[in-house]
Amino acid sequence: MAEASRIWALGDFPRVARETIGATGPLLVEACGIGPGQRVLDVAAGAGNVAIAAARAGAEVVASDITPELLDAGRAAAEAEGLELQWVVADAQSLPFGDGAFDAVTSSFGAIFAPDHAVTARELLRVCRPGGTIGMLNWTPEGWSGRFFATVAPFAPPPPPGYEPPVLWGSEPHLRELLGPGSDEIAVERRVVVLDHFADAEALVSFYRANFGPVIAAFEGLAGDPERAAALERALLTFARETNAAEPGRPPRWELEYLLVRARRA
Repeated sequence: MAEASRIWALGDFPRVARETIGATGPLLVEACGIGPGQRVLDVAAGAGNVAIAAARAGAEVVASDITPELLDAGRAAAEAEGLELQWVVADAQSLPFGDGAFDAVTSSFGAIFAPDHAVTARELLRVCRPGGTIGMLNWTPEGWSGRFFATVAPFAPPPPPGYEPPVLWGSEPHLRELLGPGSDEIAVERRVVVLDHFADAEALVSFYRANFGPVIAAFEGLAGDPERAAALERALLTFARETNAAEPGRPPRWELEYLLVRARRA
């Protein structure tokens, strides 16, 4: 937990969230029907992309994350809007809340990074009341983000024991295996986040290298091996160029596929 917290504090993840997945927070809140009178837990909340949107909708919100620095950024953003949320440092695999304590439990590209998927799923289900909603946004293995993490992985420090790749949460059979035992209904939609504000592949790679913790950590680990660091840079640039979905002559465009998941707690 300590190393994961350190990695996500590197760079400027709140900026990454704003510039890439910012619009998905309100989308998940709307999809889950979150509103006044509901008690909501946002797991692996980061800087509050979903949690703050849920508070805007009138819900009583608890935002949890393993990285205190991200919660501090979320708290500041919420206070700037005059919103009151509870911010709790917590591991998605061991949530410090009672059984059935929340009407809705959400996670936007967050809980998927906890190493043990089965334990994480059981925790999401446990803290949601029967009949309540579990809402998730999960990168798909075959989509842009899945391929991005696969590009970085050979250059990154080895994962902890028992680690499962986060993008497996975006595989529908795996997702249903995880949430199915505690749910009586699971709805899944494929959606896309579009990145079209970067001038070129170099700008995209520079953005992630400067701001995204897992990429920064990978380069940190290669500090004594300039040849490997250069190879990672080349791999990222090749990936960015190959995944530009724009037609020739048009501004660059990257399409990040994810699953929008809504499950009803049995």
